[in-house]
Amino acid sequence: MSAEGLRACEEKMRAADLPDVAIETFAHYYRQLEAGETGLIAESEIEPVEALPDADDLADEAAPDLLDQAVVIKLNGGLGTSMGMSGPKSLLVARGDDTFLDLVARQVLGLRERTGARVPLVLMNSFATREASLAELHGGLSADLDPDFVQHKEPKVLADGLMPAQWPANPDLEWCPPGHGDLFTALQTSGLLAQMLARGYRYAFVSNSDNLAAVLDPRILAWMAAEEASFVMEVADRTSADRKGGHVARAADDGGLLLREVAQCPEEDLDAFQDVDRHRYFNTNAVWLDLRSLASELERRDGVLGLPLIRNRKTVDPADKGSPDVFQIETAMGAALGVIEGARALRVPRSRFSPVKATTDLLALRSDAYEVAADGSVVLAGAREGRPPFIDLDDEHYKLVGDFERRFEEPPSLIDCEGLVVRGDVTFGPGMVLRGRVEVDASHGAVRLENRVLEG
Repeated sequence: MSAEGLRACEEKMRAADLPDVAIETFAHYYRQLEAGETGLIAESEIEPVEALPDADDLADEAAPDLLDQAVVIKLNGGLGTSMGMSGPKSLLVARGDDTFLDLVARQVLGLRERTGARVPLVLMNSFATREASLAELHGGLSADLDPDFVQHKEPKVLADGLMPAQWPANPDLEWCPPGHGDLFTALQTSGLLAQMLARGYRYAFVSNSDNLAAVLDPRILAWMAAEEASFVMEVADRTSADRKGGHVARAADDGGLLLREVAQCPEEDLDAFQDVDRHRYFNTNAVWLDLRSLASELERRDGVLGLPLIRNRKTVDPADKGSPDVFQIETAMGAALGVIEGARALRVPRSRFSPVKATTDLLALRSDAYEVAADGSVVLAGAREGRPPFIDLDDEHYKLVGDFERRFEEPPSLIDCEGLVVRGDVTFGPGMVLRGRVEVDASHGAVRLENRVLEG
């Protein structure tokens, strides 16, 4: 049955005009799934990482000719569906009137003006984000490169029998993205990897479009070049807020670095996984690539990089828990840490990590708790001493962007706010200042607040 399932999946991918390398990569992981591989990494197979090189110790910035070999790639495939969006998350207003994509463009243009380097901006879009994002992209940002490339898609396979899932009610739900690990395959199949190398680009900085704190740091580029590192993962100190995020570890057998995501952790090892004192560093999902090394590695492996499998069990329709169980075959971009020879991890300050995954993050970002730094990055205001405000908004009234924006007509001042908890239907009008720890409870009826100072 499973051999038949692979043939059916391959036929489905060919019918969707997916490139041969993408199909071969899918088949590589399908065979692992068929053989009973789970992708799990047990605690007994790894050891904690005690120390890493630290970006705070880097002194020298990259010379202009080195910067002229650098490309910025933004992962831009997300739709923000968890916040009720149907379009690209990067087109959501982040601060003032600027979207995430506006601010990313400003960061790249600012770097060009300061250094005189080319520094193209290239997006890795999904089929769902491409058209809208390119329509809003500022002209000339990709310099002499194509402005984007598209992440592949692959069939969801039934957990029972491994046949490609069928869902006539919404055929789009029969497909899933292969995870950010598809970055390497998509760069190759799109022709952009060859284009970058042909036009003199050697390095790429890759990060999520919703992480406005992640900008190309010339000091890290200089260190990478001096160390002749083929791949660099940025990691930061874990806190309790990061206990479910992927962490770096060392393989117990050879001491090599690797990345373990929560989906790769056996249930009996979850306590150890979430022990932030034991596993000290988490993956910020910002990486640096030596494009020459990547091209050589892909050529050596016939296009299949061989990242560790992540087997995600879901339902074919995520909104219908009664729909058939499926496996989504995924890989993580950061898992190249344990695959590419010469890969390194670098500890970076927490200030380089500020993603927006929920409306709670969006509220903080839009408030005066954050400010735009000289390099265009959005960082915590100096008065906050690196501590973001804790925000807890009830899901019923604030989880979806539309509901959230109706209730926050204007972001309140949070620069002196340690924590905000809101329960019930509260509308925040203009002139609100929150200090210390504030809790607003409107569970007994709607409340509107404006031109007030709340302090607790």
